[in-house]
Amino acid sequence: MGPKIIIIEDERDLVDVLSYNLKREGYTVASALTGSDGIALIEEDPLADLVLLDLMLPDTQGTEICKTLRNNKRTKRLPVIMLTAKGEEIDRVVGFEVGADDYVVKPFSVRELMLRIRALLRRTDEADPSSGTLSFGCLKIDVPAHRVTVEDLEVQLTALEFRLLVTFFERRGRVQTRDVLLEDVWDIHADVTTRTVDTHVKRLREKLEKAGAYIETIRGVGYRFRTASE
Repeated sequence: MGPKIIIIEDERDLVDVLSYNLKREGYTVASALTGSDGIALIEEDPLADLVLLDLMLPDTQGTEICKTLRNNKRTKRLPVIMLTAKGEEIDRVVGFEVGADDYVVKPFSVRELMLRIRALLRRTDEADPSSGTLSFGCLKIDVPAHRVTVEDLEVQLTALEFRLLVTFFERRGRVQTRDVLLEDVWDIHADVTTRTVDTHVKRLREKLEKAGAYIETIRGVGYRFRTASE
């Protein structure tokens, strides 16, 4: 059996199209047309490998479901791709703020969505490139445990935010362009806006609070992790 993907989407025709294409790619698929039924599916064993989550559902907002998943120890690192007809930047920001790993605006290319799913699952499954605890000033990154602390207080990061932070740390002192980050962190070679990078970096800095200052903006180029904490 392939990786288990749960679709929470109220457009039955879209669910049918996604289910067909996912199964053709070798995935195991379960679907729900409402948020409550979707949560019930997620609570089943074994835990899903990824969730495709519609923003607008008949009984709840997808953002509320995403927040629920991130506040649950069992599902806080469950990869979530949000599907929505809303394409304004503020909507994407809200999706990322509640913990979505990716955001796809309808109508979308099924092929591109399959690429995004494959990339996100690959990032989740990959062994971390480092081992042990990485320390820098008030920041500590426990790579094997996937834990981040700032001044000994744990910071809750999504899988993508964690990968972004580790990438910055491992390349400290070197400028990372948005295109490089999209390719190396998102692992996507489709037409994805670099504003996605800016949104995630902004949110990562906010979560890291004091340690967020370690990630510098190099105007007109990209970002760089500082070489000294002071």
